[in-house]
This record gives sequence, structure tokens and C-alpha cells, in this order.
Amino acid sequence: MTLMPSGVQTDHRLRTTCPPLMEAHQHSPESSSEECTVLEAPPGKNACPRHTGKGSELFCSACEVALCEDCVPDHEEHLKVPLIRALEQHRSSLQERLGGVQNRLPQISDALSFVKEIHQQLTNQRASIEEDIQSSFQDLHKQLDVRKSVLLMELEVTHGLKQKVLQAQVDSLVRGEGDLEASCSQAEEALAGEACVASLQAEQELQEKLGELAGLGLPCQPEENDQLDLLLETDGLRKSIHNLGTIVTTSAVACQSEAMGAGLEQCIVGHPASVTIVTRDKSGGACKTGNAILSAEVFTPDGSIVDGEIVDHKNGTYEFVYTVPKEGDFSLALRLYDQHIKGSPFKLTINRVSEAEVEVSPSTTTATNSAAYATPSTGSSEGAKRRGKSPGQKKKGSKRASSALGTPRRKTQNPIEDDLIFRIGTKGRNKGEFTNLQGVAASSTGRILIADSNNQCVQIFLNEGEFKSRFGVRGRSPGQLQRPTGVAVHPSGDIIIADYDNKWVSIFNSEGKYKAKLGSGRLMGPKGVSVDQNGHVIVVDNKACTVFIFQLTGKLVSKFGSRGNGDKQFAGPHFAAVNNNNEIIVTDFHNHSVKVFTLEGELVLKFGSNGEGNGQFNAPTGVAVDVNGNIIVADWGNSRIQVFDGSGSFLSYINTSADPLYGPQGLALTSDGHVVVADSGNHCFKVYRYLQ
Repeated sequence: MTLMPSGVQTDHRLRTTCPPLMEAHQHSPESSSEECTVLEAPPGKNACPRHTGKGSELFCSACEVALCEDCVPDHEEHLKVPLIRALEQHRSSLQERLGGVQNRLPQISDALSFVKEIHQQLTNQRASIEEDIQSSFQDLHKQLDVRKSVLLMELEVTHGLKQKVLQAQVDSLVRGEGDLEASCSQAEEALAGEACVASLQAEQELQEKLGELAGLGLPCQPEENDQLDLLLETDGLRKSIHNLGTIVTTSAVACQSEAMGAGLEQCIVGHPASVTIVTRDKSGGACKTGNAILSAEVFTPDGSIVDGEIVDHKNGTYEFVYTVPKEGDFSLALRLYDQHIKGSPFKLTINRVSEAEVEVSPSTTTATNSAAYATPSTGSSEGAKRRGKSPGQKKKGSKRASSALGTPRRKTQNPIEDDLIFRIGTKGRNKGEFTNLQGVAASSTGRILIADSNNQCVQIFLNEGEFKSRFGVRGRSPGQLQRPTGVAVHPSGDIIIADYDNKWVSIFNSEGKYKAKLGSGRLMGPKGVSVDQNGHVIVVDNKACTVFIFQLTGKLVSKFGSRGNGDKQFAGPHFAAVNNNNEIIVTDFHNHSVKVFTLEGELVLKFGSNGEGNGQFNAPTGVAVDVNGNIIVADWGNSRIQVFDGSGSFLSYINTSADPLYGPQGLALTSDGHVVVADSGNHCFKVYRYLQ
């Protein structure tokens, strides 16, 4: 036992307060040393919680409590294990739970980043739409002010003309009235005087003057009227203004949305297959409105992409229709706002229909197409007849020697025909690599531009194939790219990009610096772009089945087209080109035809029908025009390139047999006269020698 300085006795089971407290007692004379707090020593780490001073050595598995020797009788029938083993097991379980939670942290972190990105994009989109609203209404205000000025000027001019006529009549009548009154006064004065010889001559002259005035022809009937009315049809305008603009959105989320239909399991080569997508909100409730941003891709294990069309039924359901050109195992990825929906990607099995079945029903494909799209095709002969009546085409393009290939499946080759010069690209995300490349453009400065759709960028090469640069950042804000599908070069050097998923067209300078966007709020799914001879931007809206013509400033010049199979209708149009007559050539994908229009939307020419023969198409995509007016068309489903003269008559194929195409998309003519095509299924672009 030890005597502490304060006089308090203690042993190993007791301890006094810390030295600072002792110092406080020493500095306070009023404090007695007996007031020093005495604390018990802490219990041992395995002390029994029920019996003081007892150590636990066992653990009751049933009650999950530590046991000392005094506790054991109360747990006699329970399973007991050594405490050390139980502690180790609990520690191991805790470590496992910790690992599970730690493994979730990256997922939570990624989810947080993704949600923050969506939140930021939502904010950016709001700012962008606010800017569009302000700009649109400012433009409307300007147009209203201009119209007001025109009406006021028209009122002033009309009033002035009518006033001039009436004022001239008033002046004439005033003069006549004055002359008559003066003559009458003179006559009355003469009559009041005495008649005499001296006044006889004056009276005779006065009499002659009165005779003249009596017969004077004065304009006594009004030569103009007082009508000035304003016809201002404001009711329709007010109604239009009341309904002007709509903020479009949905509450659909990918994790709840689902797909169904025969097209999810098995389909036949060359036959359209259909998948229905039902969008749902976070609680699983069905969405009732359309306009969700949905994308669909059918691809092979090596990454080859098959094209298709998404139809928005505007009731929360969508239909994806696709046609696969070859048999094998494919995958279908359905994404809503860039996220896979339930079950996506889906595994598909594509089979080829037997020849016997084909012979029994030779028009199966056409019939199915007609049922799916209600778009029966028209043969090229009708198009040629229409073209013959058109005053716009002064001369036909120069003829090319017919190809010996007939179809791309034939093995015979004509050695003097076009052939492959080089190919660039493999599947990937690096420079010179592509994932689902779509549009192609060629500049007068010797450059080739590729819209690398799934890599959200545009890559630029020299005509010789040397990589020069790439630009593009994925996103939904102005200046970012979400799904670039079409590309064109403006005479000013600006690069014009159709962004399918962002539903607008972006404009960059020649160095890839963002300048502006156009078509926001009007476009539903821009696929291809081109530029006419006036410098206007031609936009092919795949979803709206409409061709839009914009000024580079974004002002809409005109538009034409709707969904259907009529002459002025489209079913999933893809790309456009402009010929020497400044006419717009459009590939009508699901109607298996090519159509030529004036800038006002009047049909000039239509050619093509569904099939594999010369001049037939299985979903045409890219299109270009050479200096002679010949039309070059990428035939997507038949994986070939056909050449037609300016009247739509088939001329030949481009020889692609040495390195076959698979699903060609965009197509252009380079400044040195070669054909460049986006071989989407093979993740490359190819340049062919072209004999004009």
C-alpha cells in the first residue's frame, strides 16, 4: 500500500485523478485533499458483463453473449464455444461485411458521378432551352415589329393616294364654286341698275360667261371613297401563340423500362423484325408520352453494326424495326438515355429462310416491308418517265461502262473497273479507329471527314489516308456530341454535324472549335446533312421523315416531307446530296428508293425498288453526285455501291469484291475524284478508284 502526497491511501485497484487536478488542489487553499476524485480501474477486456471481477472464457451461440463460470449454469443446454473462437468468427464476419460495403463504394461513387453529370446536363439543357426560347421570341418580336411597320407604311401610302384624289376634287369644286358666285354677284348688280345702251355690251359679255358657267362640267360625284379597314386575323394567331412551343420530357428510366416482341428472339435474314419497347418511370408505372431519347443497335460479336429505325408511338411505347443481312448470332442493345433497359443487351439468333420457302413465297420480304412500313416501292421506270417531263434537267450525266459484276456476289471482275485504293480503320476508340462510323464528307482542301458515331467524335484524314485530327466530347450540352451521324463541309470551311440523339445540328470551325447549333426544338432525329449552292444547310430528319433547309444562322428557310410511301413522303430517310441544278437528292431507306426534289420540295425524280437486281435497293443510305451529274448510292442491305445517270438509269457498280462491304453508310467524292464510303459493319472507311 502506498501513501500519496495528498494523504489518500490506495492500492493497485484504485487510481487518483490526474496530476493537473492535483495541481489545481494545491493552488486552491480552500480545497481539501480529501475532495480528490477516486476512480476504479477499468475492467479487463474479456470481463463478464454480468459478474464483476469475473473473466469470460466461453460464448453462448444461442444467446450470442460471453459467459463466465458463474454464467454457465444459466446456459447449460445451449451450444457454447470458446470465446476466442467466437471473437475470431465475429471479427471475420465483420471483415466480410466491411469488404462488401467497401466493394460498393466504387459503385456508389460512379453512380454519384453519373447522377451529378445528368444533373449538370439537365442544368445545361435548361440554359440552352432558355436561350432558344429567348432567341425565338426575340425573332418573333422582330417579325411582328417588321409587320407592324409594313402595315403602317401601307396605311400611309393608301391613305395618301386616296387623299390626293379627294383633295384634287375638293380644289376643283372650290374653284368652280367661286367662279359661279362671282359671276352671279356681277349679274345681280347689273340687273339692279337701269337698263341703258352704255351697259349693254357688259351685260352681253356677262350673259355669255353665265352661259359657259351654267354648262361647266364640275366633278360633283365623289371620285374616291372613304374606306380604310384593317383585316387582322388574330384569333388563329393568338391560338398559335397560345400553343407555341412545348417543353418536352418524360419520366422514363432505363432500369424499369422493358422490351418485348418476336424480334428479341429469332428472325430471318433479309426480313424486318420488330421489337416493342415500353418505357416506365422509377416506380414501374407506364409512361404515357413519347419523345424519350432511345437508341438501338444490333451488332455481331466482332462489333459490326446493323441499322434500323425506331418509331415513336407517342404513348410511351416505341417500335424498333431492323433487318439483318446475314445469319449468325447477334446482340441487340436497347438504351434509354444512354443506359441499358431491362435485359439489354439481348441475344439474337438470325436464320436464313430455306430456298423452298422463298420459292413458295417470293415476295415475302416485300410483303413484310409493306406491312411494317406501308411503303410499297416504285420501280425506276416510273422515275425515268417523271424525269423526262422535268424542265430542270437539261442534260443527262455521262455514261459509264456497265460493270461485269451484275451483283456483288459474282466472282468475275472487270480489270478496268473501279477498285479499292486503301482502307483505314479497325474497331476501337483511338485515333484511326472507329465504332459504328456513319456520315462521310470530303472537303475541297483534300480532307476526308468521318462521323464516328459511337465514339462521339469526328475524325479527319487527308485524301491519302493520313490521320490529321479528331474532335468531339460526349455529352448533351451545346458543343458536345452524343451520336454524330452526318457530316458536311460548308463553303466557309465550317464543319456541320448532325447529332441524332441531341436532336440538333452543331457547327464547328475548320479547327473543331464549336460555334453554334441549329434546329434545336425542330429536329427529332437528324441523320444526314449537306450544303446547297446557296450555302444553306440541308438536314435529313430520319425520325420526322422530313427534309429541313436552314440558313447557317439557324433560320428555317423551308421544309418538306412526312412519313409514308407517297412521292413527297419518306420512311426513314438517311442522307442527302445536292446536284448541279441545286436539287436535293435523298435516300429513302425503308421505301428502297432515291428521290430528287427542288428546294421548294417538288418531286423531280424518283427511282429504285426493293430487290437485288441492277437499279434495285435493299435500304439505300449514302449518296453523292459527280461532276457529270451521275448519282452514286450506297446500297446498305445489299452491301454494294451503285451508279446511276442523272435521270435515274442504272449505269454500273463500283467494284468492291476484293474487300467486300458490310452495311455501307455515308458516301462522298474526294477532291481528287475518288469515292470514299463508311464501311460501318467493318469499322473502317474505304477509298475506291472511280472511273467517271
